[in-house]
Amino acid sequence: GIVWAVIGGLLSALFRIQLGYPDEHFAFLQTLLGHWAPDGKIDPQFYLALVTMHGTIMVFFVLTGGLSGTFSNFLIPLQIGARDMASPMLNMLSYWFFFLSSIVMLSSFFVASGPASAGWTVYPPLSALPEAVKGSGAGQSLWLISIALFIVSSLLGGINYITTILNLRTKGMSMARLPLTIWAFFITAILGLLSFPVLLSAALLLIFDRSIGTSFYLNEIYIGGRAILDQTGGSSILYQHLFWFLGHPEVYIVILPAMGIVSEILSINARKPIFGYKAMIGSLLAIGGLSFIVWAHHMFVSGMNPFVGSIFVVLTLIIAVPSAVKVFNWLATLWRGNIRFTPAMLFSIGFVSLFISGGLTGLFLGNSTIDIELTKTYFVVAHFHIVMGVAAFFGLFAGVYHWFPKMFGRQMNSTLAYVHFF
Repeated sequence: GIVWAVIGGLLSALFRIQLGYPDEHFAFLQTLLGHWAPDGKIDPQFYLALVTMHGTIMVFFVLTGGLSGTFSNFLIPLQIGARDMASPMLNMLSYWFFFLSSIVMLSSFFVASGPASAGWTVYPPLSALPEAVKGSGAGQSLWLISIALFIVSSLLGGINYITTILNLRTKGMSMARLPLTIWAFFITAILGLLSFPVLLSAALLLIFDRSIGTSFYLNEIYIGGRAILDQTGGSSILYQHLFWFLGHPEVYIVILPAMGIVSEILSINARKPIFGYKAMIGSLLAIGGLSFIVWAHHMFVSGMNPFVGSIFVVLTLIIAVPSAVKVFNWLATLWRGNIRFTPAMLFSIGFVSLFISGGLTGLFLGNSTIDIELTKTYFVVAHFHIVMGVAAFFGLFAGVYHWFPKMFGRQMNSTLAYVHFF
């Protein structure tokens, strides 16, 4: 996960150079990227590939794998008093599927046509055109295979987490006594188990459209006024439904583990129990449940019936309620606490702050009339980078700083940690 974070961050730096200095020519880009930056400027096709791969890597390989995978495996047996995970073999299998998925995704950078470049959501028809039509596109096929392997990895891990928490708790450890960290991992695993297979189906249908001439997503594709495909009768909107039915629970698969970690670290370093333990569990359950019935707010501009849109507006805005419960309980936990500002605590407080500002921008985007104007602007990019990107990373860093001594038997350098935070 950390290796992927470095790669994803470097890709981001490359396309931001292009964004910040659109008219400049950089010799080092030509040296680094070769024919993808022929005159020291990034080729437009490769620019799209950089954006696509950055999003894919960060959302799936870094935040999903790094938060849920890392901490669930480490903390679940420790915090519920189990000797090990329910199935150590499934655990290892999950890791190796993730590793294999990573190799396939990485290899897509080295094919002649370049990596996937249809955006990280890989919407058809662009992503569904057969390789023969585009004259290239092996990178897109590798992307789909890699995501399929990644989903298998996530499902194997999720089954294991759920089984371990339900069956291997120590004597007297009822569900009502579980640490909030474990509740967060438990609900995250359930979300993954219910939503990832939907993305797997979307990816498989896309592979069929590209490879064997089906038309799940393709319908009357014309280029230059000439029909280029025989495939008709498909609907690209179908893909949007399938993708976002995973895509919205996915943001909570990323943020819930961070919430659980932060809840524990705030409580420990404020030296008092978490405020409103049962309300915190209830809000986790509410967020998990609601995350499945709001996916179409990503599709307000897809031409949906405005009445249907208004229903998704209401459901989307309701998610603010359990989120606010969590924020107020974190603040109440800090209130009059005997606070130690350890590096982990600073990252946790930073997480709460970021979650508030990121969440407030979500209220704008949850409203369809405003969202239709703001879609495809940097407002949306900023919103989900604050909530999903930066806040989730703060949760990840908090967890690493907090449990590093438990993991490795030695302290990290606290001076460097404070420098890192600021």
